[in-house]
Amino acid sequence: MKILVVDDDIDTCNMLRSYLTRHDFNVSVTTSGKSAIDLVTSFKPDIALCDFRLGDMDGNALLMALLDKLPGLPVVIMTGYSDVRTAVNIMKLGACDYITKPLLPDEIIITLRNALARSKVAGKVKISVNKTSRATFFPTGKGGKFEALMRQVKLVAPTDFSVIIQGESGSGKESIANEIHNQSARSNSPFIAIDCGSLSRELAASELFGHEKGSFTGALQQKIGSFELADGGTIFLDEIGNLSYEIQVALLRVVQERKIRHVGGLKDIDLNVRIIVATNERLSEMVKQGKFRDDLYHRFNEFSIDVPPLRERREDIMALANFFLEQTNEALAKSVKGFSGEVCSIFTQYKWPGNLRELHNVVKRATLLTSSELIETHALPFEIVHFDRLQFELNKEDQLVPANLGETSIKQASLEAEFHVIEDALRKCNYNKTKAARLLNIDRKTLYNKMKVYRLLSGKDGVKTIRYQ
Repeated sequence: MKILVVDDDIDTCNMLRSYLTRHDFNVSVTTSGKSAIDLVTSFKPDIALCDFRLGDMDGNALLMALLDKLPGLPVVIMTGYSDVRTAVNIMKLGACDYITKPLLPDEIIITLRNALARSKVAGKVKISVNKTSRATFFPTGKGGKFEALMRQVKLVAPTDFSVIIQGESGSGKESIANEIHNQSARSNSPFIAIDCGSLSRELAASELFGHEKGSFTGALQQKIGSFELADGGTIFLDEIGNLSYEIQVALLRVVQERKIRHVGGLKDIDLNVRIIVATNERLSEMVKQGKFRDDLYHRFNEFSIDVPPLRERREDIMALANFFLEQTNEALAKSVKGFSGEVCSIFTQYKWPGNLRELHNVVKRATLLTSSELIETHALPFEIVHFDRLQFELNKEDQLVPANLGETSIKQASLEAEFHVIEDALRKCNYNKTKAARLLNIDRKTLYNKMKVYRLLSGKDGVKTIRYQ
């Protein structure tokens, strides 16, 4: 499968080239719109992934030029400007889909494969799409909690039960969902994963259920939704609690009747799909608070699995770290052999508020920075090496300040400044984390992870701190 990547940031191009090559794409990259227009004729890609703002032209001009050179080419636009008007304008001009920065690797893969699948349905390209829609790893382990978790997976996998997976952000919920799918009779059919937190209120119905041509402004062609793409297989709805009330109502009918209707459509479409949902908050509590429909909750709750956080699986930490090291060595063509004793001690004592995702990222960064056989402490982030010193307390003015940071340093000052910026954003947004993330120009999951690092919680009583036990 040939893909053309266009971004004026060479580091982004190199990252995408490396990542997409590992997922069986034949990748050609360029850093300008003009060279992309020249390249599309000779390279003849099956799909294009283009930044919206380039040094020599904007995404609209590039999109029209590419489609003029190669009509029917599926084009996915990357943009940091994720408001609905921009998305509608992009789709109005003929883009197949869009993806917002900062880029999440798993989201890139599912967006590209969904775009290719829709193009296949439309008869534009002849392709064979990998049935697994997202790259996942399965968190191995040997502790009692892990073995109990595996027993639950093995028990529910052969059934068609809907499953609720509950656990902290980054704890491996999607990996568990994928393993349930892989152990089921549906394993040779699609596994489609959707991050409900990334779906805007205006476009959620179209993304999930599809739409008909002309059903709303910018709907210039029919779109096949994620449920239809998952027909015969499994759909995984991550962060299900973020769906609006209107979408919850529409989803209830899908769960009850196993039918969907495209936005603007007149006929029902029968579905054979298993539904697995995940949340980092207790859905039962959200029901009590009136944030989630109780009838939909009970439809989903045929079986539930609690995924333990990494800090409760200390016996697995180094096994996972070595697994991630092996993966990263292969990706970076390096041969780092392991971790120093001091790093092992830090890893097993650290609380890992970002769970498996945080551990994975730390190992990748450390491997990149290491030129010797073992990863040493200098390759680890400051906040992990000195996690025991990063505690916060209230001062006399009832403001949160870092405590016991010791000697002053640029890194410490940076951490303190970041802490106060996040705290201020939460207060300005009345502790709404989604709005705060937009104000800070970061994605919601990044905000969650930073709040955990700084021991910040938000709620109706304002911002406060906790200490992990």
